[in-house]
Amino acid sequence: MTAKTLRERVRAEMTEEIRAVARRHLAIDGANLSLRAVARDAGLVPSALYRYFASRDALLTALIIEAYEALAEAVETAEAAVPRADLGGRWLAVCRAVRAWGLDNPAEYALIYGSPVPGYAAPEDTVSPASRVLLTLSGILFDGADAGQRAVSPARPLPAAVREDLARLMNHWPGEQPQVQEPSSPEALLAMALTLWTHLFGLVGFEVFGRLNTMIDAREEYFDHQARVMADLAGLTTPAAGTDGDTAPA
Repeated sequence: MTAKTLRERVRAEMTEEIRAVARRHLAIDGANLSLRAVARDAGLVPSALYRYFASRDALLTALIIEAYEALAEAVETAEAAVPRADLGGRWLAVCRAVRAWGLDNPAEYALIYGSPVPGYAAPEDTVSPASRVLLTLSGILFDGADAGQRAVSPARPLPAAVREDLARLMNHWPGEQPQVQEPSSPEALLAMALTLWTHLFGLVGFEVFGRLNTMIDAREEYFDHQARVMADLAGLTTPAAGTDGDTAPA
């Protein structure tokens, strides 16, 4: 092993140790990280920590990107395990994966979907990992529309200014532009994806942050019911005859 390779390995291990310590502090103190406390628990003098992370914001950014990527990997793995034609099943897998990850990692969930950190502005390199879950659930809608299985059109016409925003977002769509059949449109599908996205994370956030305490005890059943209601809204499910109001994946 060359001296350079050894230094790189030591640096990578030390960087991961700092992140691990910071995650522990995140769980106890929230996003208001103290670099001095992190350095102390990592066995470093404060000045040495700056060789790995230039500032508190740089360390926060690393934790934020790590959290987004971990959540996205959990979602993508769960969604990929469902047959492509099972649109409702894929949506339910996404919902359950987001909920499971949020409940297992409440501090990280709070970091990326909780209150903004005072004085912190997320840099551009957080955008791509933050978008991965939205891209996954958008893909479910686009797959259904492309195959002619589902036509999503908004119950209300999109305001012109919103349509312009959505068209701009579609212009930055990664990879090949999705193709959909009439009467759906890319903008309408993306609008529905954003609706599902905000509803899903609102639902998970209520549970992670204790908003359902003393109200709903049957948390899993409540969550699955709400996820199916959202799927119904997007046309991803068909009513299951003879049930007590649940829907079956289409």
